[in-house]
Amino acid sequence: MIPDTPKGAVPYRSTMRCPMSKRHFSPEFRLEAARLVLDANYSTAQACEAMGVGPTALRRWVEQLRQERGGLTPETAKAMTAGQQQIQALHAKIRKLEMEKEILKKATALLMSDSLDR
Repeated sequence: MIPDTPKGAVPYRSTMRCPMSKRHFSPEFRLEAARLVLDANYSTAQACEAMGVGPTALRRWVEQLRQERGGLTPETAKAMTAGQQQIQALHAKIRKLEMEKEILKKATALLMSDSLDR
């Protein structure tokens, strides 16, 4: 039995685990970490230790940087290189403009049908 615990009770710490908070890294940090592996010939383990990140995240960043250097724009992750960041920003602007265009089309059609009814 654990001291200061009522008989039959389970202490809080043994039943509840604190969830690890998800850490967020800037694109610049991710780029620097991936460059250690690709450009500075660090092993993944050495780069993880130097940057204080886990191997899974670092491997993902290295693969993303390889793809970006090959000209592929990441679909879900934030781009690390300046060129790919600009491409992502332009794609977002295109999506916004296309949405605005559709709204204007619908508004024009609605106004035209309303004026024909009068």
